[in-house]
Amino acid sequence: MSGIDVGEEPGARAAQARALALLRIRSRALAVAILPAAVAVVLFAADAQGHLAGPAWDAVRWTVLGVAVVVLLVTVLVAVSVARARPAMSPTVPVPEEGAPDLYRLVRDLADRLDVPAPSAIALTPDCDSWLEDRTHRALRKGPGASAEAADTAPVLVIGSPFLWWMRVAELRAVLAPVVAGTGPSAHPDIAAARRFVRGLDAAIADAAAPGRGPVRGAPLAFAGWVARLLLRACRDHAAEMERCVAAAASMRAQTVDYGLRIAAQEQVGLAYAGWDRLLTRVALPAWRMGRWPSRLDAGVVSALTELSRRDRLADGFALRLGERPACDLLEEPGVADEAASLLAARLFHGGPAENGPGWAPVDWQQYPDEVVDRKWRSEAARLHRVLDTLGVPRAAAADPAVPTLARVMEHLSGPGGPGGPGEALAAGIGAAVAREEAETPGAGSAGHGGGQVQGQSQGHGGAGSGPADDPLDLWGPGPLPLFPLQPPRTGTELLADHVAAMVCCAAVDTAGAAPGLDWLDGPALLVGGERRADLATPVLSLVEDGDPDPLLSWLAEVGVRSDKPVRLV
Repeated sequence: MSGIDVGEEPGARAAQARALALLRIRSRALAVAILPAAVAVVLFAADAQGHLAGPAWDAVRWTVLGVAVVVLLVTVLVAVSVARARPAMSPTVPVPEEGAPDLYRLVRDLADRLDVPAPSAIALTPDCDSWLEDRTHRALRKGPGASAEAADTAPVLVIGSPFLWWMRVAELRAVLAPVVAGTGPSAHPDIAAARRFVRGLDAAIADAAAPGRGPVRGAPLAFAGWVARLLLRACRDHAAEMERCVAAAASMRAQTVDYGLRIAAQEQVGLAYAGWDRLLTRVALPAWRMGRWPSRLDAGVVSALTELSRRDRLADGFALRLGERPACDLLEEPGVADEAASLLAARLFHGGPAENGPGWAPVDWQQYPDEVVDRKWRSEAARLHRVLDTLGVPRAAAADPAVPTLARVMEHLSGPGGPGGPGEALAAGIGAAVAREEAETPGAGSAGHGGGQVQGQSQGHGGAGSGPADDPLDLWGPGPLPLFPLQPPRTGTELLADHVAAMVCCAAVDTAGAAPGLDWLDGPALLVGGERRADLATPVLSLVEDGDPDPLLSWLAEVGVRSDKPVRLV
């Protein structure tokens, strides 16, 4: 295809020039390595022809030969380390062609229209981005049948899973056009060789920095990493400019396909990113902390963005798109793919284990209020009272000594000691209890890469796949989970406010007929009379930070909550 001929576009020609510059750096490094050997050959050839004779020249010849041998051995060591180092591969959910024939047909048709090679495969990532990923490195090839032909395989197209559920088919095609157009420059031998060289150096540096190696193996790898770091520093500017030129060339070529629609589709990209980020931080994260992982995160994006369309007048037009065919219809079993991507998201962003267990189970959106929201409130309220017991805080005078009440919490926080005084010790105790419980929870926040649940589910998608499933994190590296934590650790005041609010919600459910609910944009919600009450945070903060119970007492009176009544904690 003409997509392999990069000389027809200015950006592609610039990318090829940068690739040649990178290959020249590699050639110069090799020339420096073989220079002592070349000098040794010249000296011994001169001796064979009767020139440069004498004891002094003999000493020079053998010294240069010794240096040449050492340099060649070191060169071989570095070359082998770079060649064997395995580049990190993004954790993804593979989509076999049997499970998504329409999606593969769309991508191949797009490649034909762009006159570039089609991607070799398609995979999903739990993020709002799409890219091409080269997986032809020898360390990534599997099976005894892998041959040198794999070096010519086109890159894999990685698609953000939220795009499939929120975007319409035409929008997805328009957004993918610049990405698929990148297979043209990727197929050029100079650009491909330059990329392999840079990725090999990067992988060698990461391999040298990996812990757990003894001095015998660690010292040579550390030296190889040092050499690779020097070479990568020399390559950095050329590599960055090459990738910029490749992206520019791909963008120029993609202008011939759905350019007008792409402008409108980019708005949906930004909207999907905002909805995905909010869904993860407000909705999924509380569930993950409770040992539950929502199994339909991508479907939840649609619900969250539809709710945003209902609330925001600027988004009124977005809801009209929902009548068109969604891109997830291109999958044979979208529910299975959504579940696999949802579990992978839980592992990447929270560190959950790879397999289900008693403390790590999927949850449907219909079960979310009872399985997540109510359990979250009850467990936090129970922890709050355990810490109060530890601090020796007596039960509320009007309550049965055997049962916990909201009045006990309010009396302690509004008691003597100055604003924030009683709360500081309570916040510290809750923070310590949370840290202790998280450390005791197996797999949460520090799970290893074992297990193959994600890949196993994705192999079931469309009935494809044979043989044992592999963990998609195996090729990323030995780094601990989560790879991409969503939020920094919460402060003691934030934890205390969350726990007091949870206690208030439990009291509202038990004494005022309220119910736990789910808000697609804000996560766990308290429903009073079927309507969400979003005004609890301010009075709780007044109590926690200022020791002032009056705003919260007014709120409780308005809702009809009895603070002196016992609250169920389990």
